[in-house]
Formats: sequence, C-alpha cells, structure tokens
Amino acid sequence: MKKLIALEEAAMLALSIYLFSRLSFAWWVYLALILTPDLSMIGYMVNTKVGAWLYNFFHHKAVAIVLYIAGAYLNNEVVQLIGLILFGHSSMDRMLGYGLKYPDSFQNTHLGLIGKQKK
Repeated sequence: MKKLIALEEAAMLALSIYLFSRLSFAWWVYLALILTPDLSMIGYMVNTKVGAWLYNFFHHKAVAIVLYIAGAYLNNEVVQLIGLILFGHSSMDRMLGYGLKYPDSFQNTHLGLIGKQKK
C-alpha cells in the first residue's frame, strides 16, 4: 500500500510541476521555493499542538488547491505559485512517507511514525 500511495503522490508532484510550467516564472523559482512550507515547523518551538496545527495548515492540499484556484480566478500568478508550491511540497512529503502531524508528537503522522520512534 505504501508504494501505491507514493506513486499517487509522485503523480501529484508531477502535476504541480506541469502546472508550474504553464506560469511565467523561471524554473529555478520552483526549486528555490519547494522546501519553504517546512518553515511552518517553527510552530514546534511553541509546543507540539501549535506546531502540528501550523504544519498541517501549510501541508493541507485543500489549502493549496483553494489558493491555486483563487489565483487562476484572480489571474494572479503569485497566488497560483503559492498554491502549487504548497501542493507540490505536500505531495513530495507524502511520497517520502511524511504525513500530517498529530498534536502529541512531530513523529506521529497520519501515515505512521517517522524517525527514531518508528523502530
């Protein structure tokens, strides 16, 4: 099942790259921004509940899709770009086994445990 999920997420990552190619930005912009959603982990400096909420908000695909569609509707490529970066990053994370976080621990995700606790 994990391989099937990873394949599905890889397809969504490819979709985000394709949609990005339809925008007027240089290719390096996608590469430069693809890891920026992980800045949301700063919430873990407050506590695990705030960290999980902030992380999950910036890794939720519905947020990404709404932003992309809003950008398309408003003819605003920057908003579309933000949506695509969030969508592509979330797909990349899930492809690698990193899921949305439960509030008890950063390692406890909807895809299972990650890190040292996994063992």
